[in-house]
Amino acid sequence: MKTIVTTDRKCHSDSVALAGEMAAKLNIELIDRNQQSVAGMMRRYEAQAVLVAKGKELHLYTAEGELFFHPNMSQLRVKNIRLGDKDHMAEAMELKEGMSVLDCTLGFGADAIVASFVVGESGRVTGIEASPLIAAVTGYGLQNFLASNYELHAAMRRIEVHNSDALDFLRQQADKSYDVVYFDPMFRHPLRSSTNINPLRSVADARALTVEAVTEAKRVARRRVVMKEARGSAEFARLGFAKIAGGKWSKINFGIISVE
Repeated sequence: MKTIVTTDRKCHSDSVALAGEMAAKLNIELIDRNQQSVAGMMRRYEAQAVLVAKGKELHLYTAEGELFFHPNMSQLRVKNIRLGDKDHMAEAMELKEGMSVLDCTLGFGADAIVASFVVGESGRVTGIEASPLIAAVTGYGLQNFLASNYELHAAMRRIEVHNSDALDFLRQQADKSYDVVYFDPMFRHPLRSSTNINPLRSVADARALTVEAVTEAKRVARRRVVMKEARGSAEFARLGFAKIAGGKWSKINFGIISVE
């Protein structure tokens, strides 16, 4: 996928600096904006994606829409946890303060943020993202987005992001080096009602989770391997997730493999 990077139309100094940083980091071409529209730049430079630095934000444009980092539902989930409500993902992981989590499919980080909040300052959350573009947008957002409260702010800043293939990263980890290994692969049968996810599809890693990756995850995990998928998905059985958890009315479930 050909990608270019540019600034906002006003070319603020922050935007210029950030665009230059991303061009060097991702080894992609930096193009002067010159008041051009993003759609016009995509046509002119035959690019399938345009990364735009807007002040201290990164926005990624594709033919399917615009992507940018925002804590989104993680804000509400953290708020609900603080009020004493349960979170289905955190329950599936059996998360407690001080635990370590390896999120092998970081995406835009909502699940990692919730996990980071629950495990707290003494815990550790590492996020792996195969797409260099998504890793760049999410990694920068987690370190620079100004959250509405300190707990959410701190949870985001604690997440460590790596741009890597999940299986490659897992192979490099020692046995039982994380309490929980988590997967949220692109669903084999997408929930098209999730319109906010649709622009992600063209740049995300759409490969199915492999048995080999799950096997490596079981070696790396001290307690559990957890996978999110659509309710009723055949992926749970194919990959060996015999225990299923989740909300009674939810469209998604969590498969659990205990390794203790």
